[in-house]
Amino acid sequence: MASLQTGLHHHQQGRLAEAERCYRLVLQSQPDDADALHLLGILCHQSERNTEAATLIARALRSAPNNRDYQDSLANVYLHLQRFEEAAGLYRRLLRRQPQDSDTRSALCTALMALGSQCHQAGRYDQAEACYAEAVQVMPGQAVAHYNLGNAQRELGKPAEAALSYQRALKGLPDDADVHNNLGNVLRELGQLDQAVACYETALRLNPSLFHARVHLAHQKQHLCDWSGLEADITLIRDWVSTEPTAQISPFAFLAMPGTTAAEQRRCADNWLANRYGALLNEAPLIASRSQVEADARADKRIRLGYLSADFRLHPLAFLITDLIEQHDRSHFEVLAYSYGPDDHSAERERLKLAFDQFVDIRPLSLRASAQRIRDDNIDILIDLTGYTQTSRSGIAALRPAPVQINWLGYPGTMGAHAGRPLFDYLITDAVITPASAAAEYAEQLLTLPCYQPNSQRPLAPKPTRAKCGLPEQAFVYCCFNQTFKITPTMFAVWMDILKQVPHGVLWLLECNRWAKANLLKAAAGHGISAERLIFAPRAPIDQHLARMQCADLFLDTLPYNAHTTASDALFVGLPVLTCMGHTFASRVAASLLQTAGLADFICTAMQDYAAKAVALPANSTALDEARTRLQNAETRAMFDASGMVHGLETVLAGLPGRQLS
Repeated sequence: MASLQTGLHHHQQGRLAEAERCYRLVLQSQPDDADALHLLGILCHQSERNTEAATLIARALRSAPNNRDYQDSLANVYLHLQRFEEAAGLYRRLLRRQPQDSDTRSALCTALMALGSQCHQAGRYDQAEACYAEAVQVMPGQAVAHYNLGNAQRELGKPAEAALSYQRALKGLPDDADVHNNLGNVLRELGQLDQAVACYETALRLNPSLFHARVHLAHQKQHLCDWSGLEADITLIRDWVSTEPTAQISPFAFLAMPGTTAAEQRRCADNWLANRYGALLNEAPLIASRSQVEADARADKRIRLGYLSADFRLHPLAFLITDLIEQHDRSHFEVLAYSYGPDDHSAERERLKLAFDQFVDIRPLSLRASAQRIRDDNIDILIDLTGYTQTSRSGIAALRPAPVQINWLGYPGTMGAHAGRPLFDYLITDAVITPASAAAEYAEQLLTLPCYQPNSQRPLAPKPTRAKCGLPEQAFVYCCFNQTFKITPTMFAVWMDILKQVPHGVLWLLECNRWAKANLLKAAAGHGISAERLIFAPRAPIDQHLARMQCADLFLDTLPYNAHTTASDALFVGLPVLTCMGHTFASRVAASLLQTAGLADFICTAMQDYAAKAVALPANSTALDEARTRLQNAETRAMFDASGMVHGLETVLAGLPGRQLS
């Protein structure tokens, strides 16, 4: 006992070497002396030998399982070892015995926050949510815990719950720009667009250098067709892409900003990749563990083709790929889906689940676990159908689970490269969208098909009358059912000039949100166009929406972000589309579709030609009728010929090098 007391005295005086010698002498004669084990464990912790400290204090606790000091010390060591789950378990035990102990309550909250962060970073968002929810229960006033809970809830597709969490966080962090920004993000998802804009503006007032808030604000104002200050914002954001490589600038939002070039979009994607997934790209690729022996030993020699997406549901993607998936040649390909989006229980999702040979729901899995599942399934070619759009999990591809990785459809542009390594090996495209001269603007190698975009047959309700759609019977009906963020002030001015020159013309637009409608009517008045000449279509089920498109005379496309799926919708129902082709991927998709549909004469390369043709066509019913006749035959041609598209795609995929090993 004297040796233990002597050791404790040395310990208290900071003479750690002498104290350790005394404690070890005690343990030589009494190996299970709990106090000696505990004190030596504390000493090891103080000298940064935490693994040994944990072993010693755990032994002490086994001898005295209810000793509060031992539990507290071991929990503290576990925190330093980042064994947060074990630390939380010990603090829970302590709190059950003394519920009013504020220090234990605070320590448990710290452990839960750390564990939640660990889970969040690994992509285990459901576990992160549980940790943060317990943390706010333990300490309801902990604002950061509410903020982190909101972040996890947003990742899980729970915007309403996330909004409440952020609002609670703001009670303790009223001047935190990030909280205001993230609240804006979920309010946007909830359709409360005006409040989202207010949140972004508050965030920028608090922190003018919060790059992503500026990007969110500009993009959201595009959705609202609120063009005040837009040109200045875009000029600033374009400058950041060149001068602030660590700025979080959404590549998707950047695509839609007028004036951005393909080279700038490539740089934006490179920056985003480096900031978000650079560390993952620097790791050894998962495919490196796949041996040639393993590949050769596989009994099924078919190419294993994996499709990765958040959008296997009622989503435009479903109308593009369902027929293609169903018609893959199963004698040469085994086709698997890796889904990380919500199950909306729609008919489209159920049909897709049946279309794949295996439908794997990886939503509960972390990025690493998802990539490992794809690796373990021995996927030869992985095709990402989501890209840098909302809910993107491109970090899966950064871990390199497949020998060949391809970007297609979801994101109309390059996904970038980091340190000379592209995130994807290939980008599927066609010669109209990416002419050979544009190859340098893409990190990926270009896989050229006859037409970039596949198309499935669509459901079609009976055609309504113009009166039912609120359209004048004798008017020439121009329409554009693109999302409002694609309508730029320049584009709208061109449309207003067209209406001035075609007095019996009306413009039929999709009512995406009430703020955009009000702003567009106000802008029209500013151009001298009366409100009754703009007609807004409410959202409708897809079969009814397609049917009513037949009541229009001409679809007017947008620039720089074209109609994509919406353009093929129009062509499917026999509605001619007029487009002006730009110099970026997103600005050339409609031209690709028109080329395939046999309407190359509806492709313009200058805005003045676009406007002139739009003005001339109402007086040339023969040209429109002839175009509609050509479209009646389009389904027998490449555009809606899924079998032809599948054959061309499979031929390209089968010829890719490196399918067995990277």
